[in-house]
Amino acid sequence: MSKQSHENHFFESQVLGHPSGLFVLFFTEMWERFSFYGMRALLVLFLVSALGIGGWDWPRENALALYGTYLALLYLTPIIGGQLADRYLGYRKAIIIGALIMTLGHASMAIESNKFFLYLGLFLLVIGTGFFKPNMTSFISILYKDHPEKKDGAYTIFYMGVNAGAFLGIMLCGYLGETVGWSWGFGLAGIFMLLGLLQFWLAHGIFGDVGLAPKKQLEEKSEGETDVETLKSTKEHDEEKPNPFTLIDKIVMVLVGLGGLTWVINDPLSKIANINLLKFGDTDLSGPTITAALLLFVFLLISRVVRFSRIVRDRMLAVMVIASLIIFFWAAFEQAGGSMSIFAKDYTSRVLSGNYAMAFGIIDIIITVVPVAIISYVLFLLFKQTYKNYLASNLVLGFSFLIIWGLIIWKIYANFNTYSYEISYPAYEITQIDKDGNEVKATVALNALNAPDEEAVIKEETAVIRALEDFQSEQPVHIIDLDKKGNNFKLIDEAKAG
Repeated sequence: MSKQSHENHFFESQVLGHPSGLFVLFFTEMWERFSFYGMRALLVLFLVSALGIGGWDWPRENALALYGTYLALLYLTPIIGGQLADRYLGYRKAIIIGALIMTLGHASMAIESNKFFLYLGLFLLVIGTGFFKPNMTSFISILYKDHPEKKDGAYTIFYMGVNAGAFLGIMLCGYLGETVGWSWGFGLAGIFMLLGLLQFWLAHGIFGDVGLAPKKQLEEKSEGETDVETLKSTKEHDEEKPNPFTLIDKIVMVLVGLGGLTWVINDPLSKIANINLLKFGDTDLSGPTITAALLLFVFLLISRVVRFSRIVRDRMLAVMVIASLIIFFWAAFEQAGGSMSIFAKDYTSRVLSGNYAMAFGIIDIIITVVPVAIISYVLFLLFKQTYKNYLASNLVLGFSFLIIWGLIIWKIYANFNTYSYEISYPAYEITQIDKDGNEVKATVALNALNAPDEEAVIKEETAVIRALEDFQSEQPVHIIDLDKKGNNFKLIDEAKAG
């Protein structure tokens, strides 16, 4: 098949003016983002939550250290995964391998009561993301390399899938994890990662020879076929003076990599396991290590940039400026799964009643149902174009949306049938010292694990809780103080209370 005929065939089947294959990638990325952001919404909250509701009751700094290292490695492994795909695997195989590894990672995290499986799950997610993440966007670039006028629109549609998956994952995995159980939330993320993998694998034939392993893809080209863009880029590359890495460059790269990676891994290791890889005697070299690695990295950048021609140097400087700014954006963005989640858990009131609850319920329905209905319509358009050749893939997608709609309907029903109760509980006042050395008063709920001083005054406090059960007045219930400050309580069953 010639190159031109293949392109014509690929663009024959269209949805919203774009090839149907784009929407295969759209839904694959959507379910991957569903699983990623769904798990991210739960991880830190699970680690810091009380044992009585299935959490690990970790200190905040330990949970955030593990979360930070996990994210740091997520941004590192795509560099390796992209190289492997470009040289050996091809985009298609790398995506399938990455999705499979991530599915296993989410399945492992669903066994959240065992620390080994949670750590194993995070490790598999880091490896799987390295294979998956860089190759999805590269796939689109290759698909549209001869249609640059459509590429911006393609990426816009693709990132709509990213945002839709993130929205649904945070909402549904978070809701299921908090109301039913942490393993249900982690498990739901894994289910949709598996469905995304199956959907892509069953429809991969729609891409023809695009995204195959490099050697195989070259073999399938006709002998007289010439890639004009490749010739142009090769010519431009030949005109540019080569700037190979020197021995000093390679040594500095190794030192930077080892220093940075050691610091990233040592942060949670020193806090959680009390194993400090950078402590020698009584001296902790964590700060000097990361500072030295950063300075060496800056030295490497500057020494490399000045060796290029002026045109290339200006381009690289522009990239460096943008990259240095984008670091702060992502650092702030990723607080959503860490410090901001803890803030929302401990310092916000999440119980509404009366007209406020009704208004919130209506808004919740609108912002949930309308986007999913629009995406379901896109699914219907894709099904009309591809059901004859890729029926199995469409059935998997249809089943995915049946689950989504079922969860949304159940969530709406539960929210509108949840009761708010004002409960009373015994408490006593204690004096604490804040970080500035000042004395502050705090109220502590009385329970079987704490015993107040004989002089302590026991008093009745009230709080508002939400529950699906219909309780009677004066009926005793079991509650847990989530933030250990008397601000946020949750109903628990008798088995957990015991």
